[in-house]
Amino acid sequence: MGIRGMMMHRVVGGVIAGLLLFAAAPAMAESPAELISSFRLKNGEVRVVRDSTLDRIAMDQARAMAAKDDLSHDALGPFNRRVAPAGAGRAAENIAYGYDNFEKTLGQWIDSSGHRKNLLLHNASRVGIASAKTSSGKRTYWAMVIAGDYEPKGKSKGKKDKEPLVAVKREAAPAKKPKSSECHIKLLSLCI
Repeated sequence: MGIRGMMMHRVVGGVIAGLLLFAAAPAMAESPAELISSFRLKNGEVRVVRDSTLDRIAMDQARAMAAKDDLSHDALGPFNRRVAPAGAGRAAENIAYGYDNFEKTLGQWIDSSGHRKNLLLHNASRVGIASAKTSSGKRTYWAMVIAGDYEPKGKSKGKKDKEPLVAVKREAAPAKKPKSSECHIKLLSLCI
């Protein structure tokens, strides 16, 4: 084998070694939006994409919780007020602390019925995800905001319509008691 043959042998060997190393390297981890989308697709919902406004809202929430070292949806005020700049018709928020990586945090949310319901928010198309560490660096706080039902531009009817609708469980109003003036006779708290 001549010099040219030896060089060709080395080049081919190097290419094969490189391909083997590339094949053996761990695959790039999926992004949080891709992980959420995979979960949503398996459960009959559409995929979501990252949204810079929702990322900012999530980051503000994660930083506020980390600064206070307090897991609370109200760390920066009511959710419906915080999410209003997103312009979504529907939105939900998941928060957590403890894990340093998103995959484990997502697993925690999937295993919780309320958080799972938020991950599967119907018609959601956008998501924002953020994490922040406490000043000691010992605890990581996570916030995820998922939203959908965005109104096409130019269809807004007024300022009131621009605020997002957020599903909130409300108690039924108590039945009205008759006024004492409607009673002919009141006996032992009974109106007759």
